[in-house]
Amino acid sequence: MAQFNLKIVTPDKVLFSEPVAQVSVSTALGQITILPNHLPLVSQLKPGEIIIKHEGHQESLMAISGGFIEILPDQVIILADSAERAEEIDERQAAEAHRRAEEMRQTKVKDAREFAFFTAQMEKEMARLRVARKHKLKGVRSSIRPEGE
Repeated sequence: MAQFNLKIVTPDKVLFSEPVAQVSVSTALGQITILPNHLPLVSQLKPGEIIIKHEGHQESLMAISGGFIEILPDQVIILADSAERAEEIDERQAAEAHRRAEEMRQTKVKDAREFAFFTAQMEKEMARLRVARKHKLKGVRSSIRPEGE
């Protein structure tokens, strides 16, 4: 099966760097799935899930708060504001953070900038919640390991 190298980088570390069969992400223009030899592209990423398919059809999930993606024929680089493995997300904590952000947006907003900030927080927490729930329902096991382990 053809593969390409996927690298996911946050401000803190290289979170993932391995060959994969495909990856799906949410861009500013919609959901895309990248396969080997994809046409080059650079795009902004929205908060959402990263679905990684490994050789043998094993699937890994991550939540991302946003960032950018660069696609080359043999490599994909995701520069993420933050990213978490599905199994590391505390579903209750994500639900509570989403509720707090929604409450703040409804009661404390003074201007458009604050509205945008709390809306972005809600989107980030909703992405974390979706990934945690999908992981829990499907029992998806992640093989994502921190770089260097």
